[in-house]
Amino acid sequence: MPQTISDLRSQIPDLKYDAVPPEICDLGSEICDLGSGRVTIPSMAHFIDLETWSRRELFQFFIGYTNPYFNVCTRVDVTKLLALTRSKAGLKISLAVHYFALRIANETEAFRYRLKDGGVYVYDVINGGTTVLLPNDTFAYAYYDYEQDFDRFVANMGKAVDEVRNSTGPLKPTMRDDVIYHTTLPWISFTSFAHARTPGRGDSVPRFVFGKFTNEDGRVWMPFSIEVHHALVDGLHVGRYLERLEEALADPEAFIARAF
Repeated sequence: MPQTISDLRSQIPDLKYDAVPPEICDLGSEICDLGSGRVTIPSMAHFIDLETWSRRELFQFFIGYTNPYFNVCTRVDVTKLLALTRSKAGLKISLAVHYFALRIANETEAFRYRLKDGGVYVYDVINGGTTVLLPNDTFAYAYYDYEQDFDRFVANMGKAVDEVRNSTGPLKPTMRDDVIYHTTLPWISFTSFAHARTPGRGDSVPRFVFGKFTNEDGRVWMPFSIEVHHALVDGLHVGRYLERLEEALADPEAFIARAF
């Protein structure tokens, strides 16, 4: 039965791991099949060699910009994902949407790039942070680990969100950059979006925004905004990300099943 590497390490401390090339497995996966003996693990986090990086000139060009960010707003078809969540008691569409968005970000290397110590750092796993609407009509932030397993992800994220919603503590924004920031505007079917920013806080962290669902010709559409740092990410990478997201949403059950 598939297990996570952390589970396996506790059972077989001296097991040797062989990395599987990215073209064979999904990036960001951490899976082991005891029956076959095959182990899939992400490559180790590391700095990119800027001298040999194919994007070196683009990086150097955009890194000095006063405003090096670009934002893409589109809409995605969530008809089948909404139907799937409605067929499962207690499963919230908001948690499912976060899973799909974050998993594909982990599978897209450019979304794991961060500016660090004057260089470009590649995380092996990116986690999540999201705004949480509070009973007093303000909001706070919840943070949660990425899990490739869908059920574990929604359970853990749901717990993190509930803890923040029921808390009376102070606002605690993180200074970590191994996350993607998410927010949801369920009241607005937006067509453009701009984020508040301050230097030194999450400068290279991608930002995702989900909007109000609308029905059109029997399909359910969700606005989706992606904002990234142009020194790290190009339109090509955002386009490939959206292509993968659209493919996953077209058959959500198959996408979830491919986690193992």
